[in-house]
Amino acid sequence: MLAEGALEPGTPAAPAAPSPARVRAPASGNLFRPISAEDEEQQPTEIESLCMNCYRNGVTRLLLTKIPFFREIIVSSFSCEHCGWNNTEIQSAGRIQDQGVRYTLTVRAQEDMNREVVKTESATTRIPELDFEIPAFSQKGALTTVEGLINRAISGLEQDQPMRRASEETIAERIDEFIVKLKELKQVASPFTLIIDDPSGNSFVENPFAPQKDEALVITHYNRTSKQEEMLGLQAEASEEKPEEDDLRNEVLQFNTNCPECNAPAQTNMKLVKSGGAVEPLGTRITLHITDPSDMTRDLLKSETCSVEIPELEFELGMAVLGGKFTTLEGLLKDIRELVTKNPFTLGDSSSPGQAEKLQEFSQKLDQIIEGSMKAHFIMDDPAGNSYLQNVYAPEDDPEMKVECYTRTFDQNEELGLNDMKTEGYETGLAPQR
Repeated sequence: MLAEGALEPGTPAAPAAPSPARVRAPASGNLFRPISAEDEEQQPTEIESLCMNCYRNGVTRLLLTKIPFFREIIVSSFSCEHCGWNNTEIQSAGRIQDQGVRYTLTVRAQEDMNREVVKTESATTRIPELDFEIPAFSQKGALTTVEGLINRAISGLEQDQPMRRASEETIAERIDEFIVKLKELKQVASPFTLIIDDPSGNSFVENPFAPQKDEALVITHYNRTSKQEEMLGLQAEASEEKPEEDDLRNEVLQFNTNCPECNAPAQTNMKLVKSGGAVEPLGTRITLHITDPSDMTRDLLKSETCSVEIPELEFELGMAVLGGKFTTLEGLLKDIRELVTKNPFTLGDSSSPGQAEKLQEFSQKLDQIIEGSMKAHFIMDDPAGNSYLQNVYAPEDDPEMKVECYTRTFDQNEELGLNDMKTEGYETGLAPQR
């Protein structure tokens, strides 16, 4: 079933252009501050603006904030004290990501209904068990929970029911039956699947077990199709013939960007270190037994397709998280510590009891590994075979490091886009459909 027009009630009442009559600016400092209930200086900007429901002045509040494990967002809220209308939405403050993202969550318990969700307007929401779909661009972006998404869908379906009962009674009855099924989902009497597919890559579903792996949540990054590129207003660059290939191996590239801390204009220097070759025939798994502080100085190349695991901490870092990096083992471990310890969902009001203690314990153990006072295993698993960890005993074998080459599974080839790739005889036609 397609949830067409599943919008917040009274959508026409969205605020119009702001009036300069009243504006309250936020506190000075970084434009995008990490979201936190304990940050008293983080206040929204209030702007007096016109209510399109009663055409009197209401108030729009804008909050520029940053969500670790996600990125910068703008939360906006409009309320009118005259007619009582209010509306909220979120917008991504960053660029469209290089890849789309698909979150597949298996909801098994009531706690899963409380997971924080960032859903942009370009995201499609599906519940396969009910054959239910909320198409992209049919709702505004929202910062909510899994239960909030379902409530929003119910409200969107209910808003036109009086009119349907008067003109199309049969359709109205079928929709009433479907609304009952949606309400039953909130009781979690049986598991169901929630899929959020966002080609812009700017949606997010909380992992309440961070920094541990979430067995109920599968995150898949994928390359957009031409249709999705067109939907997002992106145009593929026309291919141009180059008379000569540029040798960028020894060149430092410079380009303008924004500072990740204060969003001010800045300049980035970049040396190309990511793999530019083909996917290797076999995947690579590198296991290092960290036994000495000198191990922290080992050079390390982590590709975007590489996952990282530390069994002693029950920690797993998935593919594409942190991107590709050329650093040292110590540098990567510090990046991991910064990533997992700045998650507001584990430290703020929405955190469950004991989460802060678990996160503090994880940070302490990671510090012990970096200092060399705790032995641990560091595993890099790259199905593309394009990652590297320095062997300090080269050309001899490293007694503390094990390098394994393995045959990829079908699912790993699927994530790398290899199953549909045809490398022989492609001139005669398209690759056969699976």
